[in-house]
Amino acid sequence: MAKLDKLSGSKVRLEIEVTPEEFTHGLDHAFDKVKDDVEVKGFRKGKVPRDVYEKKYGVESLYDEALNHVVQETYINAVEEHQVEVVAQPKIDLDIAKVGPGKGFTYTAEVAVKPEVTLGEYKGLPFAKQMDTVTDAAVDAEMEQLLTQNAELVLKEEGTLEQGNTAVFDFEGFVDGEAFEGGSAKNHEMEIGSGQFIPGFEDQMIGMATGEEKEVNVSFPEQYQAENLAGKDAMFKVKLHEIKEKQTPELNDEFVKGLDKEGISTVEELRQETKEKLQNELVEKNRNARVDFAVEKATENAEMDIPQEMIVDEKNRLIDNVKQQAKQYNLELDMYLQLTGTNKEDFEANMLKQAEKSVSYNLVIEAVSKEEDIKATEEEVEQKFEEFAAQYNMPVDQFKAAVNPSAIEQEVIYRKTIDFLVDSLEITE
Repeated sequence: MAKLDKLSGSKVRLEIEVTPEEFTHGLDHAFDKVKDDVEVKGFRKGKVPRDVYEKKYGVESLYDEALNHVVQETYINAVEEHQVEVVAQPKIDLDIAKVGPGKGFTYTAEVAVKPEVTLGEYKGLPFAKQMDTVTDAAVDAEMEQLLTQNAELVLKEEGTLEQGNTAVFDFEGFVDGEAFEGGSAKNHEMEIGSGQFIPGFEDQMIGMATGEEKEVNVSFPEQYQAENLAGKDAMFKVKLHEIKEKQTPELNDEFVKGLDKEGISTVEELRQETKEKLQNELVEKNRNARVDFAVEKATENAEMDIPQEMIVDEKNRLIDNVKQQAKQYNLELDMYLQLTGTNKEDFEANMLKQAEKSVSYNLVIEAVSKEEDIKATEEEVEQKFEEFAAQYNMPVDQFKAAVNPSAIEQEVIYRKTIDFLVDSLEITE
């Protein structure tokens, strides 16, 4: 028997009654678990009678295992009885003084549950019409980018170092008049304007001529990775050896043939292929924009009280994903964050924000699917199985054996609900 009280913050308190018979069963379970390892003089191992065991060790020695067993069983029964969807581990409150052989007792379990979602407006949301055709200007820009990517660096015979040029130079850095470790290099190559060096360094090199030497004065950022240099003023002695500039090829059929693209040998064919690629990207971009808008607005218009436990669990899942990504590069999380220019505090805050957004979006999508009675057909589930199996390069039967069909069904419903939200948008001029 269990009584349920709803609390604020999408939590419930279950008051659960344990009968004397149930606790007796728990004690029996506890003794069965330990008896094979018990040794008492005069009895073979595993053959000690229950009364002898309790006389030597006390019945209280069985309480911990008995309570674990009984609380787990009665808590699960209470959750099923009241049909609540718990989303975290319960907080158990039990007075051990009331526990004893032949006695019943009552305990409480406070636990976070999946929140109820009150939907607001989610159909017919106004959405501004998107540009759906690729322009010639966009194709031209893509062509220019392709030419830039295929540009060659050639020696600049005349003139001085400019933005976009590549400098080949020596440098040596000093702080408080002393050279510091890692602050020097010979024949270092760097594109001016790439932001590879400390702010201000590249700007001061602009205008230098080949062979020229110069002193460059900068300040290390306050958050610089090398703590012994953070926030300090530095002077670098720089000697410029070479200046290189990009030589962009001409867009003609010869250039196109050199790209070695199958079935593409002329400028016109390249432009047509590029336009089709950009068109596909635009369709995908527009679709993603409509999805983001539809789900975000439906969530903004909904009301729900999300328990913090759900958000924290999702945050931890997202962090685990990043850890797995770092592991692919044989990196620990701290080093991975350092290399990506993110400190741990900002990373944690960003993960928490993403988690809250993800949880709220999923709850709203689930609520819409129930409100609109969106189902998954057998054919749709089968098709999704085939898609996933192909994605993971597995036979369909093998994939089916490894994955719960209900998870695939929920995935189909999730996607159909998003399609429903997008298709219901009211496109405005």
